[in-house]
Amino acid sequence: MWKRIDHQPKIKAGDGPQESQFKELSSAREPAMPHPRELSESQSFLVFEDISHHIKEVGAQLVKKVNAIFQLDITKDGKIILQWTIDLKNGSGDMYPGSARLPADTVFTIPEPVFMELVLGKMNPQKAFLAGKFKVSGKVLLGQKLERVFKDWAKF
Repeated sequence: MWKRIDHQPKIKAGDGPQESQFKELSSAREPAMPHPRELSESQSFLVFEDISHHIKEVGAQLVKKVNAIFQLDITKDGKIILQWTIDLKNGSGDMYPGSARLPADTVFTIPEPVFMELVLGKMNPQKAFLAGKFKVSGKVLLGQKLERVFKDWAKF
């Protein structure tokens, strides 16, 4: 990222001496991510790692069934603590930490306790969404396909 801008205006003779004008740019604030030890102790982090291994094994089949890219933003106290992307649109499927490399079809913003209840089958996703327990942007109906992925993982 740029640290400063060098602006050199055109000056005419007789305008007097002028120096280059520099504008210091403040760096963008890095998102406050938890310490790596906290991440490894997070239940949702462990679930994501397990689902990632499952997708590596059966991803090609899921790509044929799902054909979508999902981004999951897991929050704690209103701040994103984990961000994972499930790409079941390209190649043989992939799941990786961070934001989607290609535009996500659907983005879920879910508090961690709600996410855990959803993936463990303790909460109905449709009822939770309608009750405002989590937010969805993009193609909302694709959420039903993601639900199948989680159910398939739970059987595994």
